[in-house]
Amino acid sequence: MRVIALLLTLLTATPAFAVLPGERLADPRLEERARALSQDLRCMVCQNQSIDDSDAPLARDLRVLVRERLTAGDSDRQVVDFLVSRYGEFVLLRPRFGWHTAVLWGAPALFLIGGVGYLLMAARRRRSSPAAGPAPLTDEEKAKLAVIVGADQPGRT
Repeated sequence: MRVIALLLTLLTATPAFAVLPGERLADPRLEERARALSQDLRCMVCQNQSIDDSDAPLARDLRVLVRERLTAGDSDRQVVDFLVSRYGEFVLLRPRFGWHTAVLWGAPALFLIGGVGYLLMAARRRRSSPAAGPAPLTDEEKAKLAVIVGADQPGRT
């Protein structure tokens, strides 16, 4: 019985969005554009949430601002550019690619290539090194060993 209740709860659960009914636009196309933009913009208070998911007052103000700009006729690009000019690129959850963000975008690829290169070099070194055990004893070492072993045996002095 508990399993059925849990399944029903999970099936009826919907993601909680912070967009209030009063913020929604009457035009469904504009509202869809506003929601898409809001999901790509960072809440400056929460920093790990989009303004679409955040309950912070600043996030609400940004959602309203996005909707106002769209209603005024701005394109999606113009809305994003306006917010970036006002808050900086930090407002974008996915930063734009540019010279100042090249390290951010390129570092994972460089680390991956470096790691694969290191593994290939280590495998090549392992194959080329002899797999033989320790070097054989020289005649001098054998003589010293015979003296040591002979001294340990009873009846010999």
